[in-house]
Amino acid sequence: LEAGRNILTEENHGLKRTLEEYAHYLQQGWVYFSGSFYRISSTMKPWQDSRRDCQQKGADLMIINSQEEQDFSRQSTNITWIGLTDRDTEGEWTWVDGTQLTTSFWHSGEPNNYDKSNEDCVNINLHDHQNSWNDAPCENEHFWICEKKM
Repeated sequence: LEAGRNILTEENHGLKRTLEEYAHYLQQGWVYFSGSFYRISSTMKPWQDSRRDCQQKGADLMIINSQEEQDFSRQSTNITWIGLTDRDTEGEWTWVDGTQLTTSFWHSGEPNNYDKSNEDCVNINLHDHQNSWNDAPCENEHFWICEKKM
């Protein structure tokens, strides 16, 4: 009986910590969707600085793995960085967590290294299109979307 009580006490403490963490993110203006918290920046920065900002908040740039997440990401009307890049190897698109790109939502003709420029980072550009991803120079300044997986 005492062992069962100890297990329930541990579970209770774990749930309390989870609830406190959820409350913390909600109070800071994050939005919960499908197992993660998201926050769109209010300023613009280059891709690497955007990523650093997310990491300082205990998160990273958004990873889009489903049609539902893609639809959710298009709520912002600003051009926004997401966590996809081919900076390490040209043409090998990798998410910030190290996983390879499997599901994509490139706009027609993308990725294209437009005008022979070095476009190694990805933003959501055309919010009125289902396929809205665009490769762009990482030095460009855009808003960004952080994701904190729960």
